[in-house]
Amino acid sequence: MDEQQTTKPVDIFEWANNAGRFKKEFDVEFFLVNKRYTVFHLPMAGDLKPQVAPVFLLEILNEVEKGAGLGLEPRPFEESEDEPGVLLWSTRERVANAKMVLDQIETSRSAIETFNEYDHEFKTIKMIIARFSHKNTTPFYVIKQVTGSSSLSERNAWQIGQDGKVSALEPAAAFKIATDNQVLVVHEQIFAFNSKKFEAIFSYSYKKQAIADKKVEQILDRYQLNFPEGQDLNTLIAGRAKSINKLQNLELGTKTQEELVQYSEDMALDLMTADDGAIIILDGRDVDTFVGLLNDDYMTSDLTGLRYEIKGKKLLKGDE
Repeated sequence: MDEQQTTKPVDIFEWANNAGRFKKEFDVEFFLVNKRYTVFHLPMAGDLKPQVAPVFLLEILNEVEKGAGLGLEPRPFEESEDEPGVLLWSTRERVANAKMVLDQIETSRSAIETFNEYDHEFKTIKMIIARFSHKNTTPFYVIKQVTGSSSLSERNAWQIGQDGKVSALEPAAAFKIATDNQVLVVHEQIFAFNSKKFEAIFSYSYKKQAIADKKVEQILDRYQLNFPEGQDLNTLIAGRAKSINKLQNLELGTKTQEELVQYSEDMALDLMTADDGAIIILDGRDVDTFVGLLNDDYMTSDLTGLRYEIKGKKLLKGDE
């Protein structure tokens, strides 16, 4: 049975009432996540703590409390439309990139690097996560989108001091925190207070994913693939926007397994095969390459002999 159907959603109103009792007592830990969904720890100075709850938590509690009086209705994200009076929710298992990020925090905490601007570059950061914990509650997460390209660094920004003089920016980097409510994770549930930002943060589009899942079935019926233990094409393709988008209108055509392998060799695409001829798919990069082959995204120029990955295709008249 589908996991989405068997998971009972958290009572968001009960959760908000309970969290409101400890809103000034939570311990908070910050994490940054880049566009590749790598997690970094972000230490917090003690004098910042009074600002955390107003920016990350209080507005969520206020929205839920207000919604309780107005009939706010939580509904499954994958089965409902975003409309006034509805709070959409999904689960970690459904949202592959959310599961990957939170698993890093919860099961691989010791392996997470501490962020610094010189080694990791803030412009690559996609989201900030605030982990709230208290001895009387289960930890929960508030997540907000970060636009790394709009951040300031000591290399490209100046500041005006209290003395009115302009000088180099003192911190290594500075960034703004959005004030709107975006994403809350409680237990296994993900609440999308802002559905568009939820989708952008985790590269999650259920409708596209559903189409991609059907195309994956067709691919597996036609081609022999080899995966690492515990992986399959569905798990490796989940959350990979590039391949999911290509699968939306993919026509498998008549390419055989042997033709696909030979063409990948001709294009020096580094896809490997097992002894039985199965195409080895080790990671998301191999998935992108394999889907690109199916979508006929690679060509050699007859004019220059150079190989290209095609970003967009338009049929010439007469070829339709």
